[in-house]
Formats: sequence, structure tokens, C-alpha cells
Amino acid sequence: MSTPASFPDVVLITKADCHLCVEARAAVGRVTAALGIGWTEQSVDQDAALRERFAEEIPVVLVDGVQRDFWKIDEARLTRTLQRLLGQPS
Repeated sequence: MSTPASFPDVVLITKADCHLCVEARAAVGRVTAALGIGWTEQSVDQDAALRERFAEEIPVVLVDGVQRDFWKIDEARLTRTLQRLLGQPS
């Protein structure tokens, strides 16, 4: 198994009063915890550029700056993406 140069940067884009965001936090939390990596959350409520870019797609998962999922987070797909970046077999 190869070792990644660094861990993938996982960012969840959310907004206030968003029931899908609650589910997305839980999903991203489960996937990243299982792989032993961290993640961060950014809210469009405090960032006009993010709000403009992702207005209709919240919540959004970015991995290394690339949009990987939105609305309903597919845990299996996110796991596969992160495993590939980590050099782990899927």
C-alpha cells in the first residue's frame, strides 16, 4: 500500500436551517472517521462567493477542491474516492 503525500482536503459546504446538511455532516463524519482523516465545514451564510457558486446544491462535498457530491451524500462513493486518494484498496 502506498502512502499519500498528504491527506485529502475534505470540505462540507452547508447553510443554516438545512435538514440535508444535518444528514451530510453525519455521512461525511462516518466516512472520514472510518478512514482516519479529518474534514472541515464551511457555511455559505458567511461567504458570498460560496453562496453564489453552490446556491442550489447545498450541501456539497469537496475533495481537494473538486465537487464530489451534493444534496444527498453517497457514502460508498465518497469512501471509494478517499480510498483512491489515500492509496488504499477499495
